[in-house]
Amino acid sequence: MTEPQPQCIRNVVVVMPAHNEERHIGKAIAALKTAADALQRKHPDITASICVVLDSCTDRTADITSANMAGDPRFSAVSVKLHSTGASRDYGIRAAMDRLPPAGATSLWVATTDADSTVPEHWLVRQVELADAGADAILGSVEPDPDDVDPAILRRWLELHPFREDHPHIYGANLGIRASAYVAAGGFPRLRAHEDRLLVERVRRHGFVVTATDTTRVVTSGRMQARAPEGFAAYLRALGSELPAVAGG
Repeated sequence: MTEPQPQCIRNVVVVMPAHNEERHIGKAIAALKTAADALQRKHPDITASICVVLDSCTDRTADITSANMAGDPRFSAVSVKLHSTGASRDYGIRAAMDRLPPAGATSLWVATTDADSTVPEHWLVRQVELADAGADAILGSVEPDPDDVDPAILRRWLELHPFREDHPHIYGANLGIRASAYVAAGGFPRLRAHEDRLLVERVRRHGFVVTATDTTRVVTSGRMQARAPEGFAAYLRALGSELPAVAGG
């Protein structure tokens, strides 16, 4: 049976979980504002909203978030105690979908990033282009911040993660999905790590169109103090452990 063509995107929601990100979140919010402004200029008929999910924060993350989004009605923040990146992402997405009629799920696009990451100006514009061309999920690329990671670790990371189209990588810091596909796949699982991989696996099993691209590349923190036991920072630390020269400078 021929699948119906996906509806054009009419609403975009960005969900960004944050746990004790006082060092990075101001810059992350500024980048999202720039991306939302670019989307509004390119597609004035598309509404965009950004939800910051503050999960169990004990530092100044909430205060910095409030100050940086003040006066911008596109932004909202919610505080939760889920202790899970996957659960935080899912909470924000479900809350956004609850504000729309059920029929709106096929024209709602959800983009996710992280509070230690900065998205490019065209981030949302490009995702909408790919979604309107038929993508149900978009896997963007990620680059560790060159100013925040040891050069030897960065070189090794780039060797293992070349920037190209149709790449095999999945990052919650740079992911987009049609809301109808998200619901069909069961959403993000309540995990502290790899929630993005499991969601994409389910999306693919359901036969949705998944597009991997380097055209929406996000810069993320190069820190190696892991917040999640098997997350991005832990991976960078593991790469560092393979390079004895790093420890000696």
